[in-house]
Amino acid sequence: MTRLTRLRPDEMVRLERGQIAALYDSVGKAQAEEIICRAMEELAMRLALMERAYAAAELPALAKSARGLVAIAGQVGMSALARVAADVAACADRRDMPALGATLARLMRISDRSLTAVWDSADLSG
Repeated sequence: MTRLTRLRPDEMVRLERGQIAALYDSVGKAQAEEIICRAMEELAMRLALMERAYAAAELPALAKSARGLVAIAGQVGMSALARVAADVAACADRRDMPALGATLARLMRISDRSLTAVWDSADLSG
């Protein structure tokens, strides 16, 4: 008898709250919220571009978008998202399709939780 096990990946999200607080301290509440909002929009756009590039097997475009995502995620304290996006870029650069598929799926899971975590903690100005 064959037994099937359904895996339910649960990704831990690392949000550098100190980095977000430092952003608020350095530019003020209004500008920090604007920066975070623009970053979230840019992250969502890049994630959509990455999904389309993967579906079309456009690996250079996928890697480029992933590297851009690393920079943006780092700016707003999303260290786990930045790290996995760098892994996606590396898989695309190596043309390792099995690893790329798995890593991109992981990136999408982490992105959902990371975006929620940033919005939930965006007002750290006290």
